[in-house]
Amino acid sequence: MSVTIEFLGHSGFLISDGQHALAIDPFLENNPVAVKKPLNLRCTALALTHGHDDHMGDSVMIAEACNATVYAAYEICEYFQSQGHEKCEPGNPGGKIETPFGWIAFTQAFHSSSFEGKYMGMPCGIIANIGGITLYHLGDTGLFGDLKLLGEIYKPDVAMIPVGDRFTMGPELGKLAAEMINPRMAIPIHYGTWPLLTSDISAFRPEGVEVRAMQPGETLEVG
Repeated sequence: MSVTIEFLGHSGFLISDGQHALAIDPFLENNPVAVKKPLNLRCTALALTHGHDDHMGDSVMIAEACNATVYAAYEICEYFQSQGHEKCEPGNPGGKIETPFGWIAFTQAFHSSSFEGKYMGMPCGIIANIGGITLYHLGDTGLFGDLKLLGEIYKPDVAMIPVGDRFTMGPELGKLAAEMINPRMAIPIHYGTWPLLTSDISAFRPEGVEVRAMQPGETLEVG
């Protein structure tokens, strides 16, 4: 089995198995590097790591336009429901949610989470199994020791790892995170979008892990 992974820019992805399409953190409208507009994105499900605008972004608009099921922290789902979108599956770190395409699990992430001045619950990482492939989107986390344990438990094929520094790990700590998780492939994210974020990620060279730096709009097949 295989999936197509499309990089939406910054930290966003669209992952498709040919039948289902999962959007993760689709921030497009105010994203200076995005090449796709929100209403051009088609998905059957949407997963969010946390509530910051550069991750929640256009998600309410997209979820409504696509009639997509939203997987997110309880408080984020409450926000969606307050906006009139009822197709929500809330969760928190430590559990797993069965889905039409496979499953989603939330992990801890060391960061913060708010939207429009409101608390949006714990920030999370997302582990998704779709098309027989397991992907780990780390959200905006800092480095923590249990990344190694999560890698041993879930054995992700692909890890999306923030390396832009200041608000997340930088390239050097991202390298350690990749080595701890030990996926087949690591995709660096959350860098170079604005001047505050590091653009030079040459230090992100984890041993034993293939690195695939993607451009917005680029796709790859993983099987």
